[in-house]
Amino acid sequence: MKSQALAFRQIEWWTITFIFLLMTIVNTLSLSYQNDYHLNEHLAKVMIPIILYVGFYLTHMKLVPNYFSNKKKFAFVGFGLLIAFGTGLFTTVLTNADPNISATRFLRFYFNTMALYAAYLIAVLLVRNILMPPKLRDFQLYNGVRLVLIFIFITVFLIQGTDRIINDAVPIIFSIILPITLVAIFYYYKLIFLNFQRGRKKPARWFLVLAISVIFLPCFIISAETNSEAAILAGLGIIAFMLFILFPISKLIFKKYEDYLGQITTLTHEVNQGSANLSFLKSQINPHFLFNALNTLYGSALTENAEKTSDGIQKLGDMMRFMLHENLQDKISIKREIEYLRNYLDIQLLRFGKEPNLELTIQIQEDFCEGEIAPMMLIPFIENAFKHGISTKNKSWIKINLRCLKGSIHLDVVNSVHPKKATDDPKDESGIGLDNVRKRLELLYPQTHSLTIVGNDEEHFVHFSLQLK
Repeated sequence: MKSQALAFRQIEWWTITFIFLLMTIVNTLSLSYQNDYHLNEHLAKVMIPIILYVGFYLTHMKLVPNYFSNKKKFAFVGFGLLIAFGTGLFTTVLTNADPNISATRFLRFYFNTMALYAAYLIAVLLVRNILMPPKLRDFQLYNGVRLVLIFIFITVFLIQGTDRIINDAVPIIFSIILPITLVAIFYYYKLIFLNFQRGRKKPARWFLVLAISVIFLPCFIISAETNSEAAILAGLGIIAFMLFILFPISKLIFKKYEDYLGQITTLTHEVNQGSANLSFLKSQINPHFLFNALNTLYGSALTENAEKTSDGIQKLGDMMRFMLHENLQDKISIKREIEYLRNYLDIQLLRFGKEPNLELTIQIQEDFCEGEIAPMMLIPFIENAFKHGISTKNKSWIKINLRCLKGSIHLDVVNSVHPKKATDDPKDESGIGLDNVRKRLELLYPQTHSLTIVGNDEEHFVHFSLQLK
């Protein structure tokens, strides 16, 4: 309610649809209890609300939106007069079929309705100009005032038409029974249904008892004061309706609503996971890394025998097969993940192994590395260290410690930090895949992982641990 305006045109449309449907049903039921009504009278009682409803649809859902979009005043006035004249003509003719409605009284009701609708539009424009952001911080007050305006204007419309075309029961249902019913449904959802859903049965039962008491006690007092049983019977009837009709139907609707939200959450989770995996795959198949690796292999082939070169090419091929095939799986063996990690480190050693300013320490203990893990969960931290931790001019270091305990895997990565170049992209400060791996961890291991990343001007430290299923 705070973040955006409600879809008020749709709210107005469905509210008016409910009102005219209620008018038609009540008029039909009231005529069915009369023994001396004529078919023409029945036709008038049913058709007049329908024609007024069509006139409202053409005006509010077609004419007014078109005017606000194209600002054609002459078309707006011309079509407005045509709709008003046609609606008034047909409904006035139908009043002649009903002896209980005089044409003069109906025309007064009709013109009062048009004036009321115009007043509503003016009130809406004023509210929009005064209460909508940026005049106010959010839409909360605007939404509330618009809903109150809808209720007030429809109530006035119903009351001023009760002695002409609208049955007396309609304003009572809309202005009294419907709000009370909505409040009861809201009360049930917030204080009873949600408490039951969360396992708090005792507070839910107390709130149910409170609702029954609020209804029964006033009826009991009225019955005692008037010495009549009618009030108690009415209270019992309301309680029975609430317990056996209103609340069970509301519970069914709310359960369907909760299931619907659960399905949306599940689908959103799956879509986010798929997007994260796809983004991660794209980030790992990095042309920059592949070109550097190939250039390194090419230089090695020129300066020495082909043994290291062939070994490097084989490791690069294994990495590519891993990224293109196993990386698409939900889970892989931890040993296969570590094998990919070793291939990556071996290729990096070909590039930087003879760097005089680089101190490289690698410790990998695989004794208890059993189980499965989501692919590409370890490499981002090590890749980030090589990307940001090596300088050809300054002293650099990278320390990697990977170990497995029973039921968990732990990785510590420490690397030196060097001043950034002016050409570096600030968006790439966290390294390839680090932001993505955070999202994947939240999706796949929400309560079973720990990730700590700290740093200063000289050193960057990562500690990652994961509980394995």
